[in-house]
Amino acid sequence: MTLCPARLEPVFSPRPWGSHSLAPYFPEMSDLPEPVGEAWMTGGDCRFANGPFAGRTLGEIWRTIPPAWAGTAAERGHFPLLVKFIFPEDKLSVQVHPDDAYAARHEQAAGGRGKTEMWYAVDARPGAEVLVGLKPDVTREDFTRAIRDGTAEDCLDRIPIRPGDAVFVPAGTAHTIGPGLVLCEIQEFSDLTYRVYDYNRRDRNGQLRPLHVDKALEVMRFGKQAGGKITPVSISRGGFRETHYAACRYFATEHWAFAESIETSVSAERFELLIFLQGRGHIGWGAQETAYLPAQVWLIPAALGKLELVPEAPTSLLRTYVPGDLGALKRRLTERGMTDAEWRSLLHP
Repeated sequence: MTLCPARLEPVFSPRPWGSHSLAPYFPEMSDLPEPVGEAWMTGGDCRFANGPFAGRTLGEIWRTIPPAWAGTAAERGHFPLLVKFIFPEDKLSVQVHPDDAYAARHEQAAGGRGKTEMWYAVDARPGAEVLVGLKPDVTREDFTRAIRDGTAEDCLDRIPIRPGDAVFVPAGTAHTIGPGLVLCEIQEFSDLTYRVYDYNRRDRNGQLRPLHVDKALEVMRFGKQAGGKITPVSISRGGFRETHYAACRYFATEHWAFAESIETSVSAERFELLIFLQGRGHIGWGAQETAYLPAQVWLIPAALGKLELVPEAPTSLLRTYVPGDLGALKRRLTERGMTDAEWRSLLHP
């Protein structure tokens, strides 16, 4: 079967807190009649735009996709990574996601997988913020009372956000996102969200959106919190800057910035996703090439081997993949000069 970088077409999701324009990232999504909050870039309904699977959906082909595409170490039951762009113009609900164990016991009908995620701030207006993690002294009783009083926000830590910041949100962490941001979210492939407070908003049919307070309190982490703003670690060589943000068993994510051609290669064990944020240029492999633009996600087959990124304008992207052996990742980064302390700052067990 032909191997090539394969672009996935987005699927857009209306949300009451979303935006009426997703420009300049999606220029065709301007002057929208209802607010759109999310662009799902690797959802099950996302279609391949090119290559041997062109016109088919990711959900349709993944169970039977050859190892040359998925990787020799890939799980075959489901696509493991959900990538979204998020466009909030109002606050999201105060919410929490379950972990894998809880989801396996109680949410089989919804896929049975929990949700650990990270956010990368593609853009942020002055004053933009997210709220992630409960304050240290907040008890279950305090939070339950705050939900009833409509003051749940006051129980969360506020994190000012600027472009290039990233936040790690493990399952069980209470959180919400404020307006004025464009976020790229990388997460386990799950859509399980338990809302505890939603500002009495109504959906497109005029109905109050459902809350899930009992489930949320069962999965929520009280006491010491594990998420929050990430301290990144950068490695530079020549004009190429590689900034590492997070490594956990679900995903490893780094940011690349370059203005000249770079070469890279893919491990036969796993596919990779390249999420282009800025710039334009070409992806080259063998004697072939294809053009890239911002707000595109490309699936790079595991057996593709070497590829070259040739920018026509300064380019930035996020590279993400399922790392498998975190020890092997640590050894590779240590060989490139990363210290043990820097590695520990990236690692999220």
